[in-house]
Amino acid sequence: MIPICDLPYDVIVVGAGAAGLMAATSAASRGRRVLLLEKNRKLGVKILISGGTRCNITHHCDNAGIIKAFGRNGRFLHSALAALPPTEVIQLIEAAGVATKVEDTGKIFPVSNRAIDVRDALVAMVVNAGAAIKPESAVDRIERTANGFAVHVAGGNADGNDRTLTCESLLITTGGLSYPGCGTTGDGYAWAEQFGHSIVPTAPALVPLLNGQAWANELKGITIERTYLQLFEDPIADNVIEGQGSTTSKRKLKPKCLASREGSFLFTHFGFSGPAPLDVSREVARHPSRKTLRLVCDFLPSIKHEALLHRLTEKKSNEGKQQASGLLADDFPRRLSDQLLLQAGVAPATRNAELSKADLQRLVDSVKRLPFGVSGTLGFEKAEVTSGGINLKEVDSKTMQSKLQSNLFFAGEVLDLDGYIGGFNFQSAFSTGWLAGQHV
Repeated sequence: MIPICDLPYDVIVVGAGAAGLMAATSAASRGRRVLLLEKNRKLGVKILISGGTRCNITHHCDNAGIIKAFGRNGRFLHSALAALPPTEVIQLIEAAGVATKVEDTGKIFPVSNRAIDVRDALVAMVVNAGAAIKPESAVDRIERTANGFAVHVAGGNADGNDRTLTCESLLITTGGLSYPGCGTTGDGYAWAEQFGHSIVPTAPALVPLLNGQAWANELKGITIERTYLQLFEDPIADNVIEGQGSTTSKRKLKPKCLASREGSFLFTHFGFSGPAPLDVSREVARHPSRKTLRLVCDFLPSIKHEALLHRLTEKKSNEGKQQASGLLADDFPRRLSDQLLLQAGVAPATRNAELSKADLQRLVDSVKRLPFGVSGTLGFEKAEVTSGGINLKEVDSKTMQSKLQSNLFFAGEVLDLDGYIGGFNFQSAFSTGWLAGQHV
């Protein structure tokens, strides 16, 4: 790696994650004298653990698809994606020697399924562009100077003593609060506030959900590849109590839908995980009264309510001597199908011929609109990203420069940007990092 020195740098980038690595490459490729600081011994620690250590690099879609994944804040990404769209991220990664593949979900991974290959490619890009990298360099203080910024690094000298480095432009890419074991402990928020920026309150996002119903936790390990979830505020029914079968409301409520998402659903020993629950978790984490939340699951979104009722009615007629446990055998694992029956008030050993129309209706409701209480999330320690961060209104989306301080830039998760699971958040980090590097 290129050694660091005490002469002023054109640019210092703080944080060697996805945004920082791409930003350092971008700036150095323009001939800027760049130093990339990282407090961890390893660079890109979060990259290494992402995607189950496979690294979901980005998503196979156009810029509009990326923007949509970020909801109302997505429009902030227009200029960043124009500067570095998903196709060009892949071109850069592949030019660095890492072949990629598109999976059925649209997620793009390295062919090797090794996140370390992606991380190493990004580091090589930084070095080849001519930037200096200094790991194990924790920034403990930043000051404004007449010519830019003074960055104080704890133990930044070879002898372990503190060091002060100076630069004309400063780029903060320190991430948020998710996976604090990776070093993402919110350092950038305090520095941003120091320079007058406001922080949108943070919450964990893309994080597993906690469930308070023991019978659901007994289904741990079962994955349903396609489930449609809706997160509602206020109870769907005032009689949804563990052990009661009915999902029919006694009150005529009009609950508010806070979020909805279709995707894979995993039962765990503590609650729910998988893409669909993770994508609605932001709203759970942010809600002030989680006791009023209900997660309503449609476990067969490909078939309409009436069509499923017709199918079950025919099965009842044609297989009257068979047990009800077989009614959903073609759709779900036995443990789940039995539990769906029980939630509908039907014993799995009941003969089909004994089932009433009301029994079948409740079973359809159980499959198509099964409510679960949600008691919370696993928090930042298990969150893939942070919701909230530096207020986007205070950052120029065309350059990533602060609107409050000249030559101060931000990129990546430290900003109030969080999108769906599927490589969208890495794409945001890469694009905002690259754009910032073009303007520092």
